Amino acid sequence: MKAKVSIIMGSTSDLPVMEKAAKILDEFKIPFEINALSAHRTPEEVEKFAKSAKDRGIEVIIAGAGMAAHLPGVIASMTSLPIIGVPINATLDGMDALLAIVQMPPGIPVATVGINGAQNAGILATQILATGDENLKKVLIDYKENLKSKIVKANEELAKIKYQYKTN
Repeated sequence: MKAKVSIIMGSTSDLPVMEKAAKILDEFKIPFEINALSAHRTPEEVEKFAKSAKDRGIEVIIAGAGMAAHLPGVIASMTSLPIIGVPINATLDGMDALLAIVQMPPGIPVATVGINGAQNAGILATQILATGDENLKKVLIDYKENLKSKIVKANEELAKIKYQYKTN
């Protein structure tokens, strides 16, 4: 089995957030790898990773970082692969990481999900892969339909709750 997606985080302290992407990829049966690399502490390893990812069969990179949050952008500057940035709430309610990831210079895009939004990063990576995989596209459509049915069921449950002034 060869990884198609790479999940990268600045340190293992980011794992509680980033494992949500891993769980989604696992659910969709997408092979992935997961590593810790630091744009500031291990820049040579980041460069080696970014420049070799495509040749190793990686198609999408999910990169999470908190605080200065340079990891997704640094990786994006070294590869043509799509990068999904996950800002992690380490300080300042994650706003510092969010702004660091979304404010990329022209020519170096990083798709960015919400703060601690690794689950959406996993879904977005799946959607990117599904553009070239009909079977994965069908599984993704079923997944999204299931999300709708959860809301329908929730409304059915809410309808059963009674309040004196509730009108529905």
